[in-house]
Amino acid sequence: MNILFFLTPKEEVACIYEDFTLRQVLEKMEYHRYTAIPVLKRSGEYAGTLTEGDLLWAIKNKYQLNLKAAEHLPISDLPRYSDNKAVTISTDIDELITKSLEQNFVPVEDDRGMFIGIVTRRNVIQYFKNRRERPLESSYTA
Repeated sequence: MNILFFLTPKEEVACIYEDFTLRQVLEKMEYHRYTAIPVLKRSGEYAGTLTEGDLLWAIKNKYQLNLKAAEHLPISDLPRYSDNKAVTISTDIDELITKSLEQNFVPVEDDRGMFIGIVTRRNVIQYFKNRRERPLESSYTA
């Protein structure tokens, strides 16, 4: 099975760029109801993952919970707790499953290192759920 089967393409994923401000990120994450979001370089490469926790700790530690003072902070200045590790389109399914157990989404890069989309944990689980249900359904119709 090919990893592209699970892929949500870049065009359908809300992403942010390294030069965004904290306010821009908060607004995008709130609009899309994301708890974590891929960070891209303007060149299209995956740069990491920013989480709600990263934003909260930055506002708390650098700005004493003063959101107004923090809203122009470039996210490139924010420490990130951990980045979701990316895979390539040639990654095998076992590694994809392992990564999806560790992170809510798995960023996917092409052979040039360009971000092409994500695989969500939900898509992986849904695939195996559907696969499990199909044999059961066919046995009842006989």
